[in-house]
Amino acid sequence: MSRPRVVVVDDDRTFRRLIEVALGERGYPVVTLDGSGDVRQAVHAAAPDVVLLDLVLPGRNGLEVLRALAEGDAPVIMVTGTEDLSTAVRAIRAGAFDYVTKPVKIDELVISIDRAHESNRVSRERDFLRAMSNRRYSFVESRNPRMLAIYELARKVAVSETTTVLIQGESGTGKEHVANLIHCLSPRAEQPFLEINCASLPEHLLESELFGHEKGAFTDASARKRGLLELADGGTLFLDEVGEMALSIQVKLLRVLERMTFRRVGGTEDIDVSVRIISATNRDLAKQVRSGEFREDLYFRLKVVPVELPPLRERPEDLPELVSHFLREFSTAFGKRFVGVDDGALRAMRAYPWPGNIRELRNCMERAVLLHEGEQLTADMLQIPGGGEGAGVGSEVGEFLAAFREIQASGIPEEGVDFERLVGSVERWLIEKASEKAGWNQSQAARYLQLNRDKLRTRMKNHRLGRDTH
Repeated sequence: MSRPRVVVVDDDRTFRRLIEVALGERGYPVVTLDGSGDVRQAVHAAAPDVVLLDLVLPGRNGLEVLRALAEGDAPVIMVTGTEDLSTAVRAIRAGAFDYVTKPVKIDELVISIDRAHESNRVSRERDFLRAMSNRRYSFVESRNPRMLAIYELARKVAVSETTTVLIQGESGTGKEHVANLIHCLSPRAEQPFLEINCASLPEHLLESELFGHEKGAFTDASARKRGLLELADGGTLFLDEVGEMALSIQVKLLRVLERMTFRRVGGTEDIDVSVRIISATNRDLAKQVRSGEFREDLYFRLKVVPVELPPLRERPEDLPELVSHFLREFSTAFGKRFVGVDDGALRAMRAYPWPGNIRELRNCMERAVLLHEGEQLTADMLQIPGGGEGAGVGSEVGEFLAAFREIQASGIPEEGVDFERLVGSVERWLIEKASEKAGWNQSQAARYLQLNRDKLRTRMKNHRLGRDTH
């Protein structure tokens, strides 16, 4: 870990040089200022981690300068030539972190600088965690029976502060959002919700991120680091892609679940925590257990309450609300005027299977809103892979798929459906594709479609299909 950057503000050139050399020899980057001009602006431009400020500056009140600097992000250590206790008290009240007197003892100054930097880091970390804990789940209502059951399960599970939850489902189905929902409904809602993707880091870094490490635990461990388990104490830790976790780390995680205690990497002290573990995976953990890739005891510890999220293609009734949600989000973010999507765009989205699920839908909406103008989002703006409405199967079949999903979601409409036209469009497309594959050999095409040749010939005639039509 690099040393904090120190900015020295003093009108005494000799003192500035002395501090610059002494701290520089100890590895601290130092910037010196003589205190003239706009001190606050000069200090801000120097981007300090810690400020060393002389109490007496020519033509100005050092305490007023201190108050101005104390409003910034860096802690201020006051320096003065007097040991007057009342001066020290005034400096502390004005916002100084510490107070040292000249002649300065470098070793004591170094201790004060390190304490100021660490205290500021912890304070900012606490503010970050508080902000994280104040996040609220961006809830999108669902009409899908499976999702409604999952929401009800989340409400029940949230009452318990320690019960583990294993969320399984395809990539992009919203596993993190369900974990966040459980956290926000729980008694831990005002505490941190922290997350880590277990597939994003190599084994030794993942271990360090989860459990923290002591100074000297490995080559680059130049300082103690608190891990996510420690930072999430009182709250919830979400382990995404838990199936990618190495067996050596699985053992340590199991100990946490059993005893709510762990040791930092390189540490000898047990650290007690109170944290709920929610994990997620798009892999078959039961299969990994059988193959020896995942510990059976950890598997059962993690899945006290299992949740299986359906893919977006099995939630057609939720598509309009999700689209509206993302349209509002990105129209606001990009200052656009979109207020809805036209029928063609909605048909195209219903026809497309969304293999990337909600994440892919969100990305598609973000791109469309960012790159286009207007009030209505159209199919052409979406750039859905495979050509939009047909999604790679032709516009007539695309229309059938859109109608099928609409019926799945809302039932048969009052005006009814054109059965012959919709089913006929699929029949024509299948015959056409089978005939092309067979080189327009009717006997071979009939075998592909598991029809006898006479039936195929009759249907081809009804659809006016033949080699000469292509």
